[in-house]
Amino acid sequence: MRFTVSSTALSSKLNTLSRVINSKNALPILGDFVFDINSQTLNLTASDSENTMKTSVELNENDGEGRFAIDSHSLLEAVKGFSEQPITFDADQQSNLVKITYQNGLFSLPIENADEYPATPSLGDAASTIVISNQLLAENINRSIFATAQDELRPVMNGIFFDLTADCLAVVASDGHKLVRNKIFTIKSDVPASFILPKKPAALLKNILGKDGGDIIVRFDDRNAEINYGDGTLQCRLIEGRYPNYNSVIPQNNTNELRIDRGSLLSALRRVQPFANDSSNLIRFHVEGSTLQLDAEDYDFSKTATERMTCEYNGKAMSIGFKGSSFIEVLSNFDTPEVIIQLSDPSRAGLVLPSEQPENQDVLMLMMPMLIND
Repeated sequence: MRFTVSSTALSSKLNTLSRVINSKNALPILGDFVFDINSQTLNLTASDSENTMKTSVELNENDGEGRFAIDSHSLLEAVKGFSEQPITFDADQQSNLVKITYQNGLFSLPIENADEYPATPSLGDAASTIVISNQLLAENINRSIFATAQDELRPVMNGIFFDLTADCLAVVASDGHKLVRNKIFTIKSDVPASFILPKKPAALLKNILGKDGGDIIVRFDDRNAEINYGDGTLQCRLIEGRYPNYNSVIPQNNTNELRIDRGSLLSALRRVQPFANDSSNLIRFHVEGSTLQLDAEDYDFSKTATERMTCEYNGKAMSIGFKGSSFIEVLSNFDTPEVIIQLSDPSRAGLVLPSEQPENQDVLMLMMPMLIND
């Protein structure tokens, strides 16, 4: 079996697939790429047993068809420095070796029987389907993934929740202290359906989506999802369990509204945060009239910081505490010049909204308050 492929095209695909592979695997063959040559196409697969990514690349020449597995680390190291040139693979499955010839030399690597590679589960006919644009899915994953938890006791919080209803598709993430909810009104279904996408496949999609247009087709059932993203497919095991009622924690009567320049507030928080107590990371927000004052203190090390800035505020004077690092994350995941902060009282959650909502979407982020000693 002999075939020739572009070095840069192959290297690009392999680098993308390599993000799936774990450094340590229960099955040694999961450290391999699977090469499947079919006509003029090279189909590539990588997996960690729970997530499987597949893609393909067109061959320049091909003589024969077949499948084999090859160590991912060795192959990546070998091809990563190549300039654009044709590379020829000559696989001998009798001797379990592949000879790889390039412009100035050749090397050989052992190969394994691809039939030993774990099969990926297939979705049933009853699977639900969501069609969403590449850019829209990328935006919502980027906006949400930072708010996912790392909680062994509540694994459902460790992923992004996709909630398809008759009104919209809601994309939600929360760690119990902060929450992100994105509503997409152009995607809806009379038959409700939902799934929780784990953090690893979400991070994989974050790195590969948004590079081109087109639609993404997401098919899912109770246990698995299949995401077709144009030149590849990601199959993953979902987090099983019931996601908390996220709407119940979003306050509806936050009548005190503050509008402020996002970049200025973000910069001020970054300056003040180092003076906060390391364990609590508490920053006190005091808003009154047209002034927002940020205070941080760590009396154990005799550190304090105060910064004032102008804002537009139409509510009563209030002091409320928030975790500084979390608020910085929230502001960093907006892209509007201004944000709106809605407050009710110091004991209830605050909402952070963009000054302008994306078209056909409704985005909000929620911050739980922290107790402050006046």
